[in-house]
Amino acid sequence: MYYDPLRDKTPYGATASGQPTTFRFTLPSAEKADRVTVILRRGTEEFRADLRFARFDGDGLVYEGAASVPTAGLWYYRFESVSGGRTTYYGRGKGGCAVAGEWLPEWQLTVTKRAYKTPDWAKSGVVYQIFADRFARAGEVRFCKKGRLHADWYELPDIAGEGQDYRADDFFGGNAEGIISRLSYLAGLGVTTLYLSPVFLSSSNHRYDTADYMRGDELFGGDEGIKKLCAEARKHGMRVVLDGVFNHTGADSVYFNKFGTFPGKGAYQGKDSPYYGWYTFYDYPDNYHCWWGSTVVPTVDKSAEGFRKLVCGKGGVIDKWTKAGADGWRLDVVDELPTDFTDLLCAKIRSAKKDALVIGEVWEDASDKISYGTWRPYFMGDELDGVMNYPFRRAIFDLITKGDREGFRDAVTLIAEHYPKESMDVCFTLLGSHDTVRALTALSGVDAPYTKEERRGYRLSDEYYAFAKLRLKAAAILQYTLPGVPCVYYGDEAGVQGFEDPLNRGTYPWGREDDDLLGHYRALGELRRRNANALRGTLRFAEDDELTVFERVSEDGKDVLRTLYNPCFHAVCREVNACDAFTGEGVDTLWIPPLSACVVAFSAR
Repeated sequence: MYYDPLRDKTPYGATASGQPTTFRFTLPSAEKADRVTVILRRGTEEFRADLRFARFDGDGLVYEGAASVPTAGLWYYRFESVSGGRTTYYGRGKGGCAVAGEWLPEWQLTVTKRAYKTPDWAKSGVVYQIFADRFARAGEVRFCKKGRLHADWYELPDIAGEGQDYRADDFFGGNAEGIISRLSYLAGLGVTTLYLSPVFLSSSNHRYDTADYMRGDELFGGDEGIKKLCAEARKHGMRVVLDGVFNHTGADSVYFNKFGTFPGKGAYQGKDSPYYGWYTFYDYPDNYHCWWGSTVVPTVDKSAEGFRKLVCGKGGVIDKWTKAGADGWRLDVVDELPTDFTDLLCAKIRSAKKDALVIGEVWEDASDKISYGTWRPYFMGDELDGVMNYPFRRAIFDLITKGDREGFRDAVTLIAEHYPKESMDVCFTLLGSHDTVRALTALSGVDAPYTKEERRGYRLSDEYYAFAKLRLKAAAILQYTLPGVPCVYYGDEAGVQGFEDPLNRGTYPWGREDDDLLGHYRALGELRRRNANALRGTLRFAEDDELTVFERVSEDGKDVLRTLYNPCFHAVCREVNACDAFTGEGVDTLWIPPLSACVVAFSAR
């Protein structure tokens, strides 16, 4: 039998409530069935749709039929065949393909409330994540914070403050003017979207402990710096996505004001504070609910009317920064936000700008995400456009470092199968972020030194660096050709190394880049530009005994981009009769070096 949800189900990916979904199921010609049925269920609700014999396909019999699911949600399905009074059930096997047996896993069918569109501008090109304090600085550096400003841009980040507790209070002064001064560089990488770490007022270098949502951080350039950056980015063909941290504020903030930094009365200072109801105190004032036990980031009660008004009200946070030029938001720890608040927030973002992009930080499969015992309906049509695609990162790394071809195919197929295609097209496909070990370091295979001080100063040997770079080049090819939009963490393209936070947040090495690696990323950006039609199409895997091979196929079927990864320690040869996707030159015989990837293009135009 044969069934591949990426090939044999239409539409590709999720479907919409009431929209016909066509299933094609193939049985061996020797197993002609009296009846083939697809069985769909949600909880105790179940219905069946018969598939009719449609055609012969080689030595197989293809059965085809359509079913319309009436209500939105997560549905699950399996197949049943009846032949001569014998009933056989088929469920989801490895790679999403069908296997026969009892009590097998089912396929998931994500059914949205309606068909919906995500912003077209976000579906092509490249996303570039900038940790605002560490990318580039230019012009006046307005330092007015506790802690210290590094005099040397190339110093390593501090790992401990006073008392050996990490305080995140060392700064390098990266600012809006610095980013503006490097927009031509980013354009050369093919960047079309800038995703900025938080840029609102904060006492820390990461700014995930917001002090005032309505003020741009002065060190970054203040309100005017943010406005100017958005405007200048547009001139270079780029949009700007801001990081919205709405689960918690800083303890050192206008709202909590634990240290008396601000003139008004914060929740910590008195129960008569207008912000007191925003927080949950267990034993006032020092015992309060905070994110993951960190007292520097007290958690906000998202049902508090005042907080909702500040963020989503007229003239509030979303309105102000949309007017300043923001084109979208990445919602930090979105799975910590209650569904009704996420609904409100997403609706507000889209009312402020019709084609705004909303990306959520979700580390798992976002279609069936359970958080605090509740399913999160991220892809039903009212909430997120897409998410940070960490499952693809894990799949790529497992393929590259462990040779797990089967796991790669299974993980990628699962996400592509579960997500609405409109959402899949705008997910950020990443190899690294401010929350992960640097890609080059992670791919090197070295064991992390025991102490943080040792990890801080650690740099790969020339031999390990060359090995890690070989792996990173292959990983980047996969990243750039899989569904979604590649999201490059600043400096990965230049050879930046580093273990965990804050060692993964070093400065961009201007003038000290790895030019060879940088050239590879520039070529990948150009590859995406030239092959945008195929890269906005569907995904399918091809069978190969040694290689991992997948294709992106344009909607009209005329353009095909094929990626081939060789996990072996020897070169592999394949006959392709195509064009090298990097050079455009014709290729009949393709030699793929060990631990490397190649991309070829086919066109019927």
